Parts: sequence; structure tokens; C-alpha cells
Amino acid sequence: MTGTYLGMPAFPKAAHDAVHNPVLRGNLRHATHTIRAKRAKAVGELPDWAALREAGRRIKDHTLRHLDRYLVQLEESVTAAGGTVHWAADAAEANRIVARLVRETGESEVVKVKSMATQEIGLNEALEAEGIRAYETDLAELIVQLGKDRPSHILVPAIHRNRGEIRDIFRAEMGEWGRPAPEGLTDTPAELAEAARLHLREKFLRAKVGVSGANFMVAETGTLVVVESEGNGRMCLTLPETLISVVGIEKVVPTWRDLEVFLQTLPRSSTAERMNPYTSMWTGTTDGDGPRAFHLVLLDNGRTDTLADQVGRQALRCIRCSACLNVCPVYERAGGHAYGSVYPGPIGAILSPQLRGTASEIDASLPYASSLCGACYEVCPVAIDIPEVLVHLRERVVEGGPAVRQGNTVVLQPAKGHAAERAAMRAARWAFTHPGALRTGQRLASRTRRLHPRTLPGPGRAWSGTRDLPAVPPEPFRDWWQRTRGGKDGAK
Repeated sequence: MTGTYLGMPAFPKAAHDAVHNPVLRGNLRHATHTIRAKRAKAVGELPDWAALREAGRRIKDHTLRHLDRYLVQLEESVTAAGGTVHWAADAAEANRIVARLVRETGESEVVKVKSMATQEIGLNEALEAEGIRAYETDLAELIVQLGKDRPSHILVPAIHRNRGEIRDIFRAEMGEWGRPAPEGLTDTPAELAEAARLHLREKFLRAKVGVSGANFMVAETGTLVVVESEGNGRMCLTLPETLISVVGIEKVVPTWRDLEVFLQTLPRSSTAERMNPYTSMWTGTTDGDGPRAFHLVLLDNGRTDTLADQVGRQALRCIRCSACLNVCPVYERAGGHAYGSVYPGPIGAILSPQLRGTASEIDASLPYASSLCGACYEVCPVAIDIPEVLVHLRERVVEGGPAVRQGNTVVLQPAKGHAAERAAMRAARWAFTHPGALRTGQRLASRTRRLHPRTLPGPGRAWSGTRDLPAVPPEPFRDWWQRTRGGKDGAK
């Protein structure tokens, strides 16, 4: 993930524009509130949800601590089952590998299962540059592709579109990609789904190469797992002669039994279902059943660097359920495009700056795309403390300091525009380590409180422009304590 969406501004500017779009806000509010309510009901059915959440956290943390061992075991298991494993250090290498594998088949088109990893590396664009056309088969991804749009949600990429907009996209664009939309297509869900089914069916039956990601990889057996709700994934995984799966290295789990936990928590947290309608698992190749050739591309692309960060590494626990997006007040108002990444919302605000670094303006702004309300942590099925990582990354943006980039320790320079913040924090640190100066400052502030402005001057204007300055009390706490309790801790 070497760049951002072309032309994307920093989050504050992008979010400012998004919140003034009433259609977008209406679509997001309706969708997120609906998903949120259904998820709460589904999770509430399990009396041991807290135990499952803790189990998921422990499995992920254990795997990340021993990731080198489990990845080697995974490669051995996949190879023994008839598959071929390729290692990709970054997006460019992964794209080269996939393009080469497709060219070797002699084909010029592929069908794709919904995959965040392939979006992360810009695979569709890379294949197009090589003369290979990639067809998205997930309904929401199809809408995004036909509309020449960008995904705005991890689970529901077209969440920012309503039914009328989808109908118009189908009518205008389907014919350019294959079977055109039926005459007189309306915006009823059944008709839209049927139009997509007819459009995609010919592609499923014709394609010789399928491209997928994976939700999980099992090290002990070499099994890959894809969970989905439409059946398009099952078609892409079984009909083509060649299957290429691009998967982040953090998706590995040690044993088959570990799937017990995640196959309970993922569907309830994502689609609010007790079980995904389609859970596809495959291990290598089998004569007469499924693809004749299977290739697994293991993608790093900043994950090893993220793993080196003792605070930020917990972002690699993410199972891409999108529950954090649906409860986030910032995402609900700003939408996914404002994040300038395929990973929007709270998880994107901590994952993208670690995978890509904080050198760009938008990546430096993402750790601030949060109110720190903590709702994201409360719903996360693997207990990622997103607020903790956000604060950690804010410190990195403001102060700079050591970080790991491409396997090497480097010293990051503080981002531009934070000089006043650094000065204020250093002044506060000095005051808190000099009790006498702090006491004098508190008394002075109390005695001059009638003269205090309602808003802060200079750079502080951005903060007080949307918040009320807290009123200074008539006397400092320590003076009140001395006056009322005599400074004695045991006083009644």
C-alpha cells in the first residue's frame, strides 16, 4: 500500500466536504444503524460472547508472536497438498506475481472474490496495465466497479449508494462490461439482484482463472477459508481451472480448531448472522474437484513493520468484520471515502498509517479521525484497543521518533503543522514537574478567570471552534482541599 487514492486531501478536508452531502449522510445513517441493531441482537444470543472475544484475542496474539513459525508450517502444508506458495514483500511484487501467473495460463480475464488485500495492492489496476481484465463478482463490489467508484466500507463497499443510484449505474454501465441490464429495470432489490445474477453468470461459466483473498489460513493443514453471503465466492473458487489467492500474512491461525472461535464471532459481528450462508474451505488441489492449479501469494506490504510496534501490532488481529465502522460517529458522518484508503473507519485510522507510514498528509491525519469515544473497542470481536493505538500514533505524528520501515529502524521526523501542539505539551510537562510553578499558575488562572476569552487565539482556534472552553474554578483544587480539609487525608 504505497500510496493513497489519487488526489485525496487530508481527512479534515475530505470529511468537511462529506458531511455537507445530505444524500451520503442519509444513506450511511440508515445502513449503519440497521446493521448495528441487528448485530447487537445476534451477539446478545451468545451467553459466552465475552469468553469468545477473549479467546479470539489470545489466538491472534499467540499467532503473531510466533508468526514466522506458523507461516513456514503453512507453506509446507499448502505445498504438500498440491499448491504453490509465493512470497510478496510489497504491493508491486504481489502484482507482478499475479500478473505473471495469469499470463502463463494464456487468459486475459479473471473473476474475483471480494478481497481487501487485492484492493490494498491495487491489483485490478495492475492487471489492467498488463492487458488483463478483472471482474468483481460480489454485488457491492460490482456496483463500485461499474460506477467507476471506490469502496467506502469493509463489508458493504457500496454502502454510500441507494437503490435508485444502483439502478442508474446498472442501466448505464452493465452493457460496457458484459450482459446489459434488462429493459425497464426498476430499483426494487429483487430486480437489481436478478440483473446482477444474469450479468455475472456468463462470467462464472467462461472464466478460467479465479482470484481471491481469504479470511483465514490454517497452518496445520494448509486450508484456506472464505466466508461470504451471496454464493459468488463459491463459484469463483470452484469453477476456474486456476485459483490465485492473495492473503495478508496475519490471516494465518495455527490449527483447524481455532476456526471454532472465529466462525462464531465473525458472522455475528459483520452480517449479524449466526453463520455465513457460504463458508468455503479448500486445501491445495484435488483431482476432478475444483481448480487444477492453486497458487497462494503471501503478502507482507508493511505487516512485518507493524508487528515490530508493541502497541500498534494489535491492529493485525483484525478479522475485517467492520463492526467498528458501524458504531463510529465519525464514520457515520464522514463516510469511508474521506479516509483515503481501502480500510476506512476506526480500524483504517490505525491500520493504514502503520502499513503506509505517516509521511503523507492524509496518513498523518488519520490518527485524528476519531472522537476517542471507545465504541470501536467495545464491539471489536478480537478486543483491539483502537483508542490506545490512535493516541500512540498521534504521539508518533507529533513527536516523530524511532519506527520500523521495510525492516529497518528509522527515525521519523515530526509532521508539519504540530509545532504549537508540541510546545504546549512540553510546557505542560515542565509545569507538572515543578509543583511550585503549577500552584502559582493555577492561582493566577483562578483570579483572572473573568478576563478569560471564550475561544482560544491562534492555532488553538481550531480546537475551541467546535468546543466550549471549560470554566476555570474560583479556586484551585489544592487550595480548596487545604481550606476545607486542612490538608489532612484522614479528615472527615
